[in-house]
Amino acid sequence: MKCPENGAGAIFFSILFLRLQKRKNISNNNLVNKENNVSFQKFFKTGFAGLFLVSGLLVSDGSAQKPTPTPRLIINRDNREVPVVSRTNLYCAGFIQTAPVDTSYEIVGAQDERDKQIFSQGDELYVSAGANRNVKVGDTFSVIRPRGQFESRWTKKKNIGFYVQEVGIVEVVRVKNDVSVVRVKTSCDNLLLGDLLQPVPQRVSPAFAQRPMLDLFADASGKASGRILMARDGAELIGREQIVYIDLGAEDNVKVGDYLTVFRPLGTGNLFTREIKESVSAREKDFQSERYQGGRFSIQAPRKAGEQATGSIVTSEEAKSRRPQNLREVVGEMVILNVREKTATAIITRAATEIHTGDNVEIQ
Repeated sequence: MKCPENGAGAIFFSILFLRLQKRKNISNNNLVNKENNVSFQKFFKTGFAGLFLVSGLLVSDGSAQKPTPTPRLIINRDNREVPVVSRTNLYCAGFIQTAPVDTSYEIVGAQDERDKQIFSQGDELYVSAGANRNVKVGDTFSVIRPRGQFESRWTKKKNIGFYVQEVGIVEVVRVKNDVSVVRVKTSCDNLLLGDLLQPVPQRVSPAFAQRPMLDLFADASGKASGRILMARDGAELIGREQIVYIDLGAEDNVKVGDYLTVFRPLGTGNLFTREIKESVSAREKDFQSERYQGGRFSIQAPRKAGEQATGSIVTSEEAKSRRPQNLREVVGEMVILNVREKTATAIITRAATEIHTGDNVEIQ
């Protein structure tokens, strides 16, 4: 490069200096900006991390200081008593008794008797007792229907009483001199003119309790035993929650809440009895191939008697004859609801199979 002369040279060097100074300033600014960016990024990272750490410490400290709530028992289920039966089964179970009933309180009419002859919940009826017998508004009565003397092939007891059906509960809503108007509160069956009124019995349902599994092979307890005489509504195949009447009563020391085992002699209890014969003989043949057959012995036939199988076949009935006579089949369990002189009313609580009238019962 040729160096300029005089004033022109001075101007040239001035311009060159200014350009170099400008480049230097730009480089310095870029470096400062880059350092500032790096510093900001470091501050952001460290500041955010510190903020997150402080927040975590605050949260953990707060949760550590916050007391753990203690569970509070609102309902103590351990002490809660659950009744075995509901109100309907308790007050409409019926009974068999020998004591006479009072026939002076009788349903003698109905507000709408012209249109119907059977009555149920909500209907209003006339009763043959009023202020002359101290009947008051709000009094409640049980409605019963004596059905007649009870006889059964299943009991050896004599004169066990008459069957009484419990059909509902009524409440007095109006009292006149010699009659009262009652309203049906609960109807377990249709109410009829002529049904009788009795004071509502004071009955308490047995409380439900955890019991061991039903022992299907339980031995006899040696306590009082009897038979199922009848089921409510004439049922013959009986299951859980059904009402039955047995020939054990106060004279047998039966009490409300007693549990009884229901059983029958082993091998009995079918509604239809028929003799079952052996269907295959000991030497039944013609079920094998002619080429590969072995001995002529049916795999479905009974064994032959004797130590060397030289006797006749052993039938099922013959095998049964050699077992103890006290073997039994446990079919269910019941609990006593109310007790009369010679009988008691019970409800089936467990059933292993269908239960029949005539099945045996025994106090546990």
